[in-house]
Amino acid sequence: MSLENSYKKSLHPAFPYPLYLVVSEEFCTQLSYLQVVEQALQGGVSMVQLREKQATSASFLAKAFRVKEITDAYSVPLIINDNLTVAMQVDAAGIHVGNRDISPQEIAYCWPNKLIGYSIEYWQQLQSPAIAYASYLGVSPVFSTATKVDTVTEWGIPGIQAIRKATDLPLVAIGNMQVDNCADVWQAGADSIAVVSALCKAKDPSYQAQLLLNQLSYEAL
Repeated sequence: MSLENSYKKSLHPAFPYPLYLVVSEEFCTQLSYLQVVEQALQGGVSMVQLREKQATSASFLAKAFRVKEITDAYSVPLIINDNLTVAMQVDAAGIHVGNRDISPQEIAYCWPNKLIGYSIEYWQQLQSPAIAYASYLGVSPVFSTATKVDTVTEWGIPGIQAIRKATDLPLVAIGNMQVDNCADVWQAGADSIAVVSALCKAKDPSYQAQLLLNQLSYEAL
């Protein structure tokens, strides 16, 4: 979509993070995960999620402390994927969970006043009690991707539009987000574009982040 034909929308006041990096050491093929994080932040990434599904808790914690040193230096919030103990120990900005993980209700009780991301994989979740405890919703995946092998629903543009009409919560679009499709997803109602391979596999994450941001037309708060 050409930005000449798009409009500038305002960032969501509760979630002013248009470009969201999801990073895992296993996804980083050109540079180390720490280099990817720092270079992506230099390019304009506004939120980072550390996802280490295969790591032991000790390894995850060590990586989280290293990543948080970098995100803190750039005043960018760090989200931890699906490990409340690690999230609490590093004092992350929040945690992201799916429908098979610890529930948002439990997290809010154990760890109040933190961001709670909740992945939406099927429509019925929008009627779940968990929604009341979520800070933002991850629409997952928008498009099928090799980094998500347990896809329930491939939402596409119509799915983003439908979920946008159903909730006022911030929407984070994830799933094969690339330079050539993120503008359409953004205009369809996403408040944030979450990127995995497009940055983790990039030779120059800073430049790639800038290319992605250039596709997102928004007014700063």
